[in-house]
Amino acid sequence: MKISISKSILENILIHSQAFLEKKDSSQINSHLLLKSDSISLIVKATDYEIGLETKTDQVSVDDIGQATANGKKLLDIVKNLRDENVNLETKSNDLLIYQGTTNFKLPMFDAKEFPAFPFEKTLPNINIDTNILINSLKKITPSTDSNNPKFELNGACIDIKKDTINFVSTDTRRLAIINFDNNTEDELELIVPKKAIIEIQKLFLDNTNISYDETHLIITSDHFKFFTKLINGKFPDYSRIIPKTLAKKIFAPKRLFTDCIKQISTISTDMKITFDVDKIVFESLSDDSNEAVTEAIFDTNLNEKFSIAVNSRYILDFISQIDEESLNLEFNEPNQPFVISSNNFKTIVMPIVI
Repeated sequence: MKISISKSILENILIHSQAFLEKKDSSQINSHLLLKSDSISLIVKATDYEIGLETKTDQVSVDDIGQATANGKKLLDIVKNLRDENVNLETKSNDLLIYQGTTNFKLPMFDAKEFPAFPFEKTLPNINIDTNILINSLKKITPSTDSNNPKFELNGACIDIKKDTINFVSTDTRRLAIINFDNNTEDELELIVPKKAIIEIQKLFLDNTNISYDETHLIITSDHFKFFTKLINGKFPDYSRIIPKTLAKKIFAPKRLFTDCIKQISTISTDMKITFDVDKIVFESLSDDSNEAVTEAIFDTNLNEKFSIAVNSRYILDFISQIDEESLNLEFNEPNQPFVISSNNFKTIVMPIVI
């Protein structure tokens, strides 16, 4: 293989690839990138076996086709420090040569034939989800997605496709986030996508993608990227049981009011007590030490009597950060029962703190 490519294009490809590499053990082939050139393009692959990314560019000059591997982190470190000019890559024996003018580097290669296969070659069934809906929905529920739960099925988001609706759901056991859309399909499907994959999907894709799957993978392709993730094997909890069927009290409040007051109290404690009175809302810190913080906002709650909840304020702030609307709904039953924060088709069910 012998190619010449713009430093900025190569660097951008390498930056996107970093999250897909094995970082801890450089003796493993998945700490390397696979670089493969044909007569008109360069393909770069990276995978840690759980997720994988293939990037393709035609903005390359190919003198000799072939393939190579190179430690992904070291290659990026080299390219970052080169001048903003074309970079030359060439294989020689078991090494990859990187050079630009009088500057030369050499990185050892693994056998490219040993690089893990990607699940892109076979024809797979598609999932009919609009890309913007997919990305925006995953973004909204990411803060509620667990990552180190011993119940593996909770370490990801559930895409639950039913005949008349699509639900995107995640939970960290203290809260459950759900966003739903109308749907019309004959096929019902439930996929659990790992949190790491959810985060990378949001970085890579904007629109015009094809989404497909098999028993073990979710695959997303666009003009520039092919992405895969292994799915979490398991059954997501019956989240419908967590959503309260009826709610006795409802407050429609400006999100700016909640944001400002919560952030003030959070300087002392993230756990706080919120008291809804007839004509005001009082925010108080809950702390084990002697520090205290209290603030109140004059606001007509439309309640007939005082009502209080204790909550980790981060759950409310996470919800507010994901909505575009200027107001939010809060609905309650009893102080120690789950309550609901909602805006349009997005809601979070929160377990209060028992005090």
